Amino acid sequence: MRSKIFLDGGDPNETRDIISLLGFLDGQTTNPTLIAKSPEAQKRLAEGKKFTYKETMDFYRGVVIELSRLLPNGSISVEVYSDKNTTSVEMLEEARVMRTWIPNAHIKFPTTHLGLVAAEQLIADGGKVNMTLVFTQEQAAAVHAATRRAKKGDVFVSPFIGRLDDIGENGMDLIRNIRRMYDEAGSHVEVLAASIRSTEHFLASLSYKADILTVPAKAIRSWVAAGRQDGKGYTYDAKNLQSIPYQALDLSKGWREFDISHPLTDKGIERFAGDWNALIA
Repeated sequence: MRSKIFLDGGDPNETRDIISLLGFLDGQTTNPTLIAKSPEAQKRLAEGKKFTYKETMDFYRGVVIELSRLLPNGSISVEVYSDKNTTSVEMLEEARVMRTWIPNAHIKFPTTHLGLVAAEQLIADGGKVNMTLVFTQEQAAAVHAATRRAKKGDVFVSPFIGRLDDIGENGMDLIRNIRRMYDEAGSHVEVLAASIRSTEHFLASLSYKADILTVPAKAIRSWVAAGRQDGKGYTYDAKNLQSIPYQALDLSKGWREFDISHPLTDKGIERFAGDWNALIA
């Protein structure tokens, strides 16, 4: 297949199961929600115990190190903490620490003005990034423009399919539109299809030539049970979802010239921050 398959999860035991099932795995994405839902964290919370901030970071680091050992040749996405008050300096400081955890990290930043400021500097430092919570083509254009100095493979952009579906928009259109825009521009940025909810999302992402699919274990198992189709010739049925039209954008512009605001990005930041803070005493 042209596309790489990542697991979207925070439990190393689940990672082992999926590697055994598929016979391979190209990488893994993590985020505060997935780490908070991991069995070890849930067990501790069920016992009425929370983590200190240091314990939370140490726990996250331990999970990431174990994932890196399981996938030494893959990419592990590690997400910085961000809420409405987090500065770009704070994100960058945390990102620099997270880079030291493992040699194969892509640091996840929210696709906001401050997130892109931090990502731009981390790229200048030689780091790799995964720009997450993407819901528009303009956000993807800004990621391209902000990371021009990066090499192919150093930058992922993560459009969230399922969350667009949730508001009645065809999330698969965004994958197709970004793919077309990047292909026309010869972009270095790789499209990582995220928030995959079903085998249909999986097959359509393959058909639309996403560089990477990050998929929860449940959806991977469903894809395997359905015969591991490669998506060739697949026609996606968007049902009653509203189409997202393609925009002809000039990717030679500076990234600050693009409108990168979106309410789902703001909502996603709040959700991740809430799940992270729920772990901390």
